Amino acid sequence: MGEETQQRILLRFRQDPYADLLGMELLEVRPGYSLMSMVVREDMVNFHGIPHGGAIFSLADSAFAAASNSHGQTSVALNIEISYVRMVVPGTKLIAEATEEYLGKRTALYHITVTTDEGDLVASCHGVVYRKKEWFLEG
Repeated sequence: MGEETQQRILLRFRQDPYADLLGMELLEVRPGYSLMSMVVREDMVNFHGIPHGGAIFSLADSAFAAASNSHGQTSVALNIEISYVRMVVPGTKLIAEATEEYLGKRTALYHITVTTDEGDLVASCHGVVYRKKEWFLEG
């Protein structure tokens, strides 16, 4: 992938309104890979006072989306599963890293980890996408 195409994809992902709402930042994207961050805010906690699993899942899912669409071909989730292994507190910076494990003509498989910025594992995910015949970047 050329540098210009990579920059266009990065710009496109940085315009995601849901990721913006949650304060996510796309740090890196390249073919089959993405790295995103998010600071857990007080308004992301559940009734136990700990971060809602949906907030952590949203970060993992957004990294998954960035990595799976990083080739410029429209890819949509078929399945994603998550396992939570560590609780964090508000104010914690989380890092989601998505890595392509398999890229086929019509499907692809990704592994996503969510860690603290200190490297402690918070959640681990696997996701499968369907790769449509469409390309979301033209020209």
